[in-house]
Amino acid sequence: MKEIFPILRDRRPMLCIETAAGPSAVVVFGASGDLTHRKLFPSLYELFSGDLISKQFYLIGCRRSPLSDLQFRRGIQDANGASGSDKWPAQSEAFLERCFYVQGDYRSAELYRLLQDRMAQLDKQFRVDGVRLFYLSVPPKVVEDIAERLAESKLACPAAPGHPQNVRLVIEKPFGRDLKSAIELDRKLHLCFQESQIYRIDHYLGKETVQNILVFRFANSLFEPLWNRNYIDHVQITIAESLGVEHRAGYYDQTGALRDMFQNHMLQMLSLVAMEPPASFAADHVRDEKAKLLRSLAPVSPNPQDMQIVRAQYGPGIINGKPAVGYRQEKGVDPQSFTETFVAARLMVDNWRWKGVPFYLRTGKRLSRKLTEIVVVFKSIPHSLFQDVGIEEMPQNVLRFQIQPQEGTFLSLQAKRPGSKICMSTLEMAVDYQKVFGVEMPEAYQRLLLDCLIGDQTLFTRQDSIIPTWELLQPIIDQWIYNREDIYIYQSGTSKIDPADKLIQKTGHYWNTI
Repeated sequence: MKEIFPILRDRRPMLCIETAAGPSAVVVFGASGDLTHRKLFPSLYELFSGDLISKQFYLIGCRRSPLSDLQFRRGIQDANGASGSDKWPAQSEAFLERCFYVQGDYRSAELYRLLQDRMAQLDKQFRVDGVRLFYLSVPPKVVEDIAERLAESKLACPAAPGHPQNVRLVIEKPFGRDLKSAIELDRKLHLCFQESQIYRIDHYLGKETVQNILVFRFANSLFEPLWNRNYIDHVQITIAESLGVEHRAGYYDQTGALRDMFQNHMLQMLSLVAMEPPASFAADHVRDEKAKLLRSLAPVSPNPQDMQIVRAQYGPGIINGKPAVGYRQEKGVDPQSFTETFVAARLMVDNWRWKGVPFYLRTGKRLSRKLTEIVVVFKSIPHSLFQDVGIEEMPQNVLRFQIQPQEGTFLSLQAKRPGSKICMSTLEMAVDYQKVFGVEMPEAYQRLLLDCLIGDQTLFTRQDSIIPTWELLQPIIDQWIYNREDIYIYQSGTSKIDPADKLIQKTGHYWNTI
């Protein structure tokens, strides 16, 4: 397969719109976490150094262990140094002087009294009378406690009466552990916060290629008329990782791939691919259509004989030429664990646009390489004009949105090669975003944090999109708990998993190569 690279003749953008955040205070619960130091602090710094956060801004980190403001700032500086930012040395003082620390137990009322006093002082010091953003980078079991304490201490109340959306709560997945816990979490959050204040963050929705799906579909007249059962044969969504559970073994062994990746990242990407055109790009218009799509997903049979969903777990193998232990040998994992590290499924959408079109989803750890992509396979041409020269079937056109490792959009086409009268090749028109636009891809959390601060909920999951996903998956969870031992063990480093291959081949299709 040959590649055709585009020539961007005019590098001036046709239309670029970005909104800077006004005065704001950011409070991060779980300020010592790995995600916080790798993603949140560097992303906040990049926004600040790019003048996308007002200078009327401050950051407070909260956690249980004692720490001075100076020690906290050193930790942030280390995190930013690791991010490799060119701007860090020149902008460090202005950002660091706005970073502070409050220590306490998340369940103790004393922490919130200390936090209230510190915020009142810093509001005056930095003239902040605007957004209060509470970011909960904490284990799911303490999310409800923090939300309740914020309400009890009046920290969840807006500075300006009548504007509750000025106080915002950001929570990370998982949004519940099953249908029952998701409903209960939702009930408790809404005792304290309105839906307009809750930002359920999914970092995959902040990636440039994922966002570009909406622009690609709805800003071009070429593809949307073909975006239906008449022209599309099937769709594949893949999230493959070469890494194992790493330092998340304790969490992962209680969660598994279905809850960790499938319920959120994968179904959210599916909703963007398959949703109906919204009335506008307003947040609620987009989220209305996503919710409708998720409610249209047909039930999935958990019965292994039906081959609609399969699970597997990685065993020992070879990764990058080096031996890798199996999941059950990982530190912190139960040696008898039946937790799945791989899931593949065939989903159907019961609506007019997609009736009969299968959506194949797969996600797993310890596979041959890291790859996240959405593959749209168009139907074969109805009749080959080249049967006389032995070409009875033409390869199908494939549109591929690659999200990792490098972001880009790729379209395969058939074309005649120079020379012989009939000589055809598959060409791939490649738009590698970094090569074409000449810029580094921004960290997804930059986009999402800025949207939190300016109050744009478009890329955040709404309440009515959470419950349908758990309703879809709950029968599968129940079946897997009942029949724990029915799990396939695959070799670490593989690109082929037998049950997943059988699932897709049952309907006459094949996975795109990992």
